[in-house]
Amino acid sequence: MKEVTEEKLEKYFKITGEAISKVKFKVPENVDFEKVAEDFLDMAERYYRDAKHFKEKGDIVTAFAALNYAHGFLDAGARLGVFDVKDSRLFTVDED
Repeated sequence: MKEVTEEKLEKYFKITGEAISKVKFKVPENVDFEKVAEDFLDMAERYYRDAKHFKEKGDIVTAFAALNYAHGFLDAGARLGVFDVKDSRLFTVDED
């Protein structure tokens, strides 16, 4: 697939909107932030590999989506403070 169809876009709007509506705040008491960092990086690397796989198959739309998921995990880790990054070009963080 080489173009985003209205149907695919609507599917992802629906999924993301539903996910946002289900979010509830939770402040865990005992969080292993090193484990969180490892998990976020692992997920980013997996989605990055998936993106390469989809690109090789010619499915650039899904490859693009996977890249965005990968970068989302990187940004989440940066915002949470479990990644020591200072590059506002690559991450949604303020530079010191």
